[in-house]
Amino acid sequence: MMPPTMLEQRIQQQFFESADLQYQAAELLARPVADAAAAVVAALTSGGKVLLAGLAGGAALATHVASVMVDRFERERPPLAALAIAPEPRTIQALGLPGDVLLLADPSGRDLDTTIAAVRAAQSRDMTVLLLVGATGAGLRETLAETDVLVPVAHERSSRVLETLLLALHALCDAVDMQLMGEQEQ
Repeated sequence: MMPPTMLEQRIQQQFFESADLQYQAAELLARPVADAAAAVVAALTSGGKVLLAGLAGGAALATHVASVMVDRFERERPPLAALAIAPEPRTIQALGLPGDVLLLADPSGRDLDTTIAAVRAAQSRDMTVLLLVGATGAGLRETLAETDVLVPVAHERSSRVLETLLLALHALCDAVDMQLMGEQEQ
């Protein structure tokens, strides 16, 4: 068998780095993701909805999770009230109602002013905010209300943050389904 080339080693390193971060994040993010799932379930069971928005790569995450909530995650269930939107205050103010949830993903933290404005717009509508951020967004904790949830991934590489946030969001979807429908039979 031939030894791996330098390119193959570099590619393997990508997988190892991602796996290491996700292993570390499992313990750190379990509580905030569980809190986020509880907020989503509370909103949905009281007739509210989930508005999902994101900046940069977070926009793709928001669109994906909204689709999963409306359609299905890993099993059939009734559609959930979820909508992917732009992270603009006027959109949030137009569509958000008291008791709704804004799930906002900002993996890069390059436009914190937009993130803060979106959070404040949701709070002005008495919505719960679930804020998923990379290392640069961890300082936004003081912007959040006590009932809001911060899901921080402390890593300097946006690609690793994005991968970990996708896993956290899939865990969130699974937790919501489990709370709404019970354990899935094997």
